[in-house]
Amino acid sequence: MPSVVIVGAQWGDEGKGKVVDIFAGSADVVVRFQGGNNAGHTIVADAKKIIFHLVPSGVLHRGKTCIIGCGVVVDPEVLLGEIDALKAAGHLGEATRLLVSENAHVIMPWHKALDQAREESKGKHKIGTTMRGIGPAYEEKAGRRGIRMGDLLRKKAFLGRLRESLDEANFMLEHRFGRKPLRAQEIADAYLAHAARLSEYVADTTVVLHDFLKKGRRVLFEGAQGTLLDVDHGTYPYVTSSSTVAGSACAGSGVGPTVIGGVIGISKAYTTRVGGGPFPTELSDDTGDLLREKGAEFGSTTGRARRCGWLDVVALRRAVLVNGLTDVAITKLDVLQGLKKVKICTAYRLKGKTITEFPADSEALAACEPVYDEMEGWKDDIRDVRLMEDLPRPVQKYLKKVETLLDVPVNLVSVGPARQETIITKNPFR
Repeated sequence: MPSVVIVGAQWGDEGKGKVVDIFAGSADVVVRFQGGNNAGHTIVADAKKIIFHLVPSGVLHRGKTCIIGCGVVVDPEVLLGEIDALKAAGHLGEATRLLVSENAHVIMPWHKALDQAREESKGKHKIGTTMRGIGPAYEEKAGRRGIRMGDLLRKKAFLGRLRESLDEANFMLEHRFGRKPLRAQEIADAYLAHAARLSEYVADTTVVLHDFLKKGRRVLFEGAQGTLLDVDHGTYPYVTSSSTVAGSACAGSGVGPTVIGGVIGISKAYTTRVGGGPFPTELSDDTGDLLREKGAEFGSTTGRARRCGWLDVVALRRAVLVNGLTDVAITKLDVLQGLKKVKICTAYRLKGKTITEFPADSEALAACEPVYDEMEGWKDDIRDVRLMEDLPRPVQKYLKKVETLLDVPVNLVSVGPARQETIITKNPFR
């Protein structure tokens, strides 16, 4: 397969970073195609924890080209901080290239100010945004008022767009939310300084990517967040502001769908969610607390505690549909170790009826009660297992059950946080 897309199949935080890191070793190019620094990928390599916010996870492998596509919204300060940290840790050397699309939109200070003001004004009806300006940045992009990375390098064009957008934003901040206005000169000085440092990374990445594809290079497209947070297909309005599904890999990087050879969906062996919104299998008990503690379920970007629950196959089947998943990777299987019984949600009860399709309406989803299949748990430590047939029998049954319910094969199982604590049944590039 020349090109493979990796996406989250749940509400994000599924362990995409680790899976991308593993398969990036067999790829030539890794492309991040949507989202912003509201998403974080955590990787444990050489006993060190590394957290990514914007830079594709493939940067840990020497000799790769890492691309931030046009579908991403970029906070220049965050990106520069990440670049500096990676270089200090010995990454991003001469053998590794990082490129940022000149068409990627820039997160500006007023985006963050508006994001915070709106969320705080909602009171108990908060959506759970990270308040990093992601939503307002995508709003300006759709409204044709946004500032792109290429604009940062053209001072006259940048200053003109800055004043136009800031006037409107300041009006909202002052008269709608009672906040202090932002100053154009302070913003201009800071962002022009960012532009000077980032200029070496900005390029027409669509042309670069197609040159690689013409040469038969292997490309890995890396998604952020998860399917159920997609602005079109997720639990609206409790979603992110971009399209997180596999189809977005094409629009967010500048390639056609004919180059995609496979789509891998990442799912934990259980389910988590951050922020507000319906969550049918959520466990507000000791088991939920246990999953949170054992799984270290705290956001790598925000530090927020994640809500935890049993694996929801109804939701996963929706991810299979909208992404066209060819394979599923199961992460954090080791977290279930020690439980006497494990459960899989196979259907919902809604208004007295059993349904097997994921409701498109969030209010209907909130009224759903999970229908579970209960299975035998396991006590054995599985972190040293490297072959599927060596897993304890209850674990094998659990994974087979998931494959059968989804009608999609499992090609990777993570049995621990470290890179080597993984069982791979099929590498999409081999």
